[in-house]
Amino acid sequence: MAERRVAIITGAGSGIGLATARLLAAQGCAIVAVGRSPGPLEALRVEVASQAEVAVLAANVTDDETPHRAAELAIESFGRLDWLVNNAGVGKPHPVDETTDEILDFFLNLHLRAPFRFCREALARMAGGGAVVNVASSFAIVGGLRGGAYSAAKAGIIGLSKHMAAQYGPRGIRTNVVAPGVLETPMTAYAWDNERFRRLNFDMTPLNRTGTAEDAGHAIQFLLSDSARFINGQVLAVDGGWTSTRFLSESAITAKALVDER
Repeated sequence: MAERRVAIITGAGSGIGLATARLLAAQGCAIVAVGRSPGPLEALRVEVASQAEVAVLAANVTDDETPHRAAELAIESFGRLDWLVNNAGVGKPHPVDETTDEILDFFLNLHLRAPFRFCREALARMAGGGAVVNVASSFAIVGGLRGGAYSAAKAGIIGLSKHMAAQYGPRGIRTNVVAPGVLETPMTAYAWDNERFRRLNFDMTPLNRTGTAEDAGHAIQFLLSDSARFINGQVLAVDGGWTSTRFLSESAITAKALVDER
């Protein structure tokens, strides 16, 4: 019987983190679920109790002690740490000229400094066969309007991951990136019905459906798994073709100009 794997997942209470936790739990993986609010994490623990054990850590990932607490919780609860999923984040960024130092620090701390520190703690405890998946964004691959500090931090995640792939690959630890496009999650709910938002995203995506948190979760699950055991230092866009094509829907081609709704 294969040994049980143990994963830390940040932002595990909703969206991509929750979808990933459910998928990993279904294969018996023990999970350290990290998130700001205890309620959703406890709900996850109860939901998957028949499949896998979940240790809950309700904490802000940007707090200095949180990465160490999460890594120690994995060892104390399950005796090992195999996988790390750096997923916690928020959207709604600003263009550079509208970004204050406070906004800049917020996005860099949440999307780059915190994942860096989680990686550092995880690497100290992982053995060969471990894997890290850092969640970036399609806006780290191509330029996007209003990306600002968000795009900068997510691009930094790609650079960090490629370094880790080279530095720790010889130890048997793989590092890859999942770069979601605009998915139907709580993080994007604020803009989902905005016509300008829809044109920029849906009219430029070849696939004729919206992406979901589960789509990203399946990509993360695959990159962690032994099926991806020779995949290292790669960026997998989960965006329906948005970053890799110059698609434009027929309705968009024939549409009238849209007044800027910002």
